[in-house]
Amino acid sequence: SVATPGPGFTEFTREAARWLIDIRAGDGLLTAFVRHTSASLVIQENADPDVTADLATVLDRLAPESAGYVHDTEGPDDMPAHIKAMLTGASLAIPVAGGRMRLGTWQGLYVAEHRASPHERQVVLHYLGTINA
Repeated sequence: SVATPGPGFTEFTREAARWLIDIRAGDGLLTAFVRHTSASLVIQENADPDVTADLATVLDRLAPESAGYVHDTEGPDDMPAHIKAMLTGASLAIPVAGGRMRLGTWQGLYVAEHRASPHERQVVLHYLGTINA
């Protein structure tokens, strides 16, 4: 479960790394999947918060609330959230070696929240590979 404060990016790299340690992962592949249609997962820079701020701005420009969508039963932020989730994706595949994700120096795993209010987002982690004794 990842608590999001509202629109933007919430990093969960440490939680995923801890989970790999807890299951004694060796060499394999970690898949992360978000169980929602108005949030998504991304691998993005985690050194400068301006990066995720700019990404949120670009997504808002690509799918603005004021575009006159037909689907509006859940509020004006819902249809743009579905579009943003479609553009960014619901799953990630991360190589694991020696029990550690092989992310780049400045890469982190994020839940991208596309709705206007805070949510508890469910992220399913699945590891396929060797287990350390």
